[in-house]
Amino acid sequence: MEFVRSIWENDKDYMTLVEDLLENEDLLKLDEITHHRYTTRLIHSLFVSYVSYKIAKRLNLNVRAIARAGLLHDFFHEGREEIASMKVGSHNFVHPKIAVKNAERLTELSELEKDIILKHMFLTTTGIGMPRYKESLVVTCVDKYCSINEVSTPARMKVKGKISEWRMKLRVVHA
Repeated sequence: MEFVRSIWENDKDYMTLVEDLLENEDLLKLDEITHHRYTTRLIHSLFVSYVSYKIAKRLNLNVRAIARAGLLHDFFHEGREEIASMKVGSHNFVHPKIAVKNAERLTELSELEKDIILKHMFLTTTGIGMPRYKESLVVTCVDKYCSINEVSTPARMKVKGKISEWRMKLRVVHA
């Protein structure tokens, strides 16, 4: 599933906030990593970032921090097996810490941006603490929404295709 590029690429205000990040080769390599079975880690991160940004604009939150941290929230290249072999915790617990380290090598992070990245998994794991900011809660919820959407959309499309096939067969039978 491809998050429609023209939606975020044509939003000049959004692009101004993240364009420097999108020039980084290490971040762009996330487009080579399958994420949630049907998309890439980069597309997922853009989806989370842009939806969070749109919500932040409506709620008068820090749009810069939310757009940038949303884009960087899954900035890691390790797979589940590699993270498990580290023996420092579950994938959900460890990858935000790796993402913060990688993001800090790319850009200076505010405390707000660090909290957004570190706490984006708080609903699915323990031991990371509660988000300290509204922006962190927004990205957490949007991440879950995007993940569900990414996994369920291809499944829904497959079911729709099967239903269309059955309808065609029924039309032929009843003709």
